[in-house]
Amino acid sequence: QVRLVEAGGGSVQAGGSLRLSCAASGYTYSRNCMGWFRQAPGKEREEVAFIYTGGGPTSYADSVKGRFTISQGNTRNTVYLHIDSLKSEDTGMYYCAADPSAPGNKCRVGRQMNYWGQGTQVTVSS
Repeated sequence: QVRLVEAGGGSVQAGGSLRLSCAASGYTYSRNCMGWFRQAPGKEREEVAFIYTGGGPTSYADSVKGRFTISQGNTRNTVYLHIDSLKSEDTGMYYCAADPSAPGNKCRVGRQMNYWGQGTQVTVSS
C-alpha cells in the first residue's frame, strides 16, 4: 500500500520561507513521479510542481515559477517543496501525490496522480 506523509506546514508571515517534505513508502519502484498540489480555502485543488525522482526533470505551474522549488531528498522516496517570498495567496492545504507508473517524460504539469497524502496546512499572514 502506497503511503505519502507530508510535514512542514505551519503559520508564517508574508515574505518568509517554508520547506514542506513528503515521505513515500509502500512501493518498490526505483524511480517515481511525485508532485505537490495545493487547495486554497473555497477554491479547487491546483497543481504546483512535479519531479521525477532519481535525477529526473522538474515541472512547475506558471503561477509558482520563481518562488517554488521541488527537490528530492537523500532517498528517492522523499521530496521537498521549498517556498520563498510567501504571500497570503499561498495559504492552503498542500498535498503530496505520486504516480509510480508515470515515465519521466510524462511527469509534468497536467499529470493525473494515483496516490495522495493527507496534506499539510500552510497559513501565511500579512
